[in-house]
Amino acid sequence: MITAKRATVGFFIAAAGAGAIVVGAGHAAAAPQVCPGLPGQTTQQSHCSAQSSPNGLSLAVADGGGVARSAATGFAGPAAIAIGPGASVQMNGIKPGLAIGIAGPNASVVIDGKNAPVCTGPGFAFGGDFQTLKGCRH
Repeated sequence: MITAKRATVGFFIAAAGAGAIVVGAGHAAAAPQVCPGLPGQTTQQSHCSAQSSPNGLSLAVADGGGVARSAATGFAGPAAIAIGPGASVQMNGIKPGLAIGIAGPNASVVIDGKNAPVCTGPGFAFGGDFQTLKGCRH
């Protein structure tokens, strides 16, 4: 008798859990666009692009309507991450060193490898550049 009750209760708990998973699943969000630029490669998608010389590495990641662009030469390693509508990151690596730019909705980051990074917009923006040893945040 106790075994039958346990089995019945277990069945109802399992059914309730499965129902919660189905109801909570909703629509799956689209995966972010990832554009890697290994040495000598170019990758392009609708919201991201990465271009690298034979001695550079670049990465651009865009999600939720953001636009990320990254280019690398001269042993540079820039990474651009744009998340949300109106997010924009433009990265140019021209000297040895790493650089990162991250922008949230309605914000932008520009790193050119020559001047200090520029972070603008009402949204969150962060930039760090080992080429110039400077950074920004907004």
